[in-house]
Amino acid sequence: MAKPFASSADLGAKEQTLEVLADGVYALTAEGDPNLGAVEGEDFLVCFEALATPVAARRWLAKLREHTDKPVRYLVLSHYHAVRVLGASAFDAEIIVSSEQTKGLIAERGQQDWESEYGRMPRLFEEPESIPGLTWPTMTFRDRLTIELGGDRGELVLEHVGRGHTEGDIVAWLPKHEILFAGDLVESQAALYTGDAFHFDWAAGTLDRVKAFGAQQLIGGRGAIARGRDEVDAAVEQTRAFLTTMHDTVGTAHRSGGTLKDAFDATHAALAPKFGHWPIFEHCLPFDVSRLWDEFEGVERPVIWTAERDRQVWDQLQS
Repeated sequence: MAKPFASSADLGAKEQTLEVLADGVYALTAEGDPNLGAVEGEDFLVCFEALATPVAARRWLAKLREHTDKPVRYLVLSHYHAVRVLGASAFDAEIIVSSEQTKGLIAERGQQDWESEYGRMPRLFEEPESIPGLTWPTMTFRDRLTIELGGDRGELVLEHVGRGHTEGDIVAWLPKHEILFAGDLVESQAALYTGDAFHFDWAAGTLDRVKAFGAQQLIGGRGAIARGRDEVDAAVEQTRAFLTTMHDTVGTAHRSGGTLKDAFDATHAALAPKFGHWPIFEHCLPFDVSRLWDEFEGVERPVIWTAERDRQVWDQLQS
């Protein structure tokens, strides 16, 4: 029997949990749905990620308003994917921040990504008619940007640490509290989506730089918050293990003259015992393997995903 397309059959509500990580530092997790964060400045807020629609984002903001009524000055987008950015208008942020690379990706493929992700994950697009259009950053940076939080709150450092989940991912680092918002560069007890990834950069230098922050708490793109250095390092290494297993299985199939389907089957068999029970594993893997196969074929930048291409790859690999 054919598997339901991507996450189209995942219609059950997920419980959202707001956690206070330190004074004025918040994270929202939701059983494998996209995570979010917020940091208080002296008289303003910095929010991290925006969810898929303004209606969905307002639910998070209502929880946050139980703790602080400060206005949102900065909304930080870790990367360009629709489920992370299209709810931005709910925040009424003075400034929307991303890397220069992410702004370029929105221009190049933002509309196609919106249509693709809506088809793959319809539950996340609560009241999609509330989306006013593509989200455009109003401030960008290439490598590093520091936001002074004011008073004794220290600083928030935004940094592009290398190509990984996309070519424009950034992390948000709070040196005072040793807390890192890692976006989708790290997943803690959740499967990886790598359909727009640079697998070899990600598994090597990019994750090395994430680990080098020495965070005591890490909020990944999905999954549980990692607390303590051991859990943080384990989340980073779990992410690396997923990637390196894919390298091995897809690479072996490619070198031996196998097909994309051969590569998918071998990768599924290798990853499923450890990762198969985690959120969105079955959804992600066809797109993951397709992108990595392209890298072995010499395709430098990810091919743009469209709703039509999504279905073609799914039917080829998951049927």
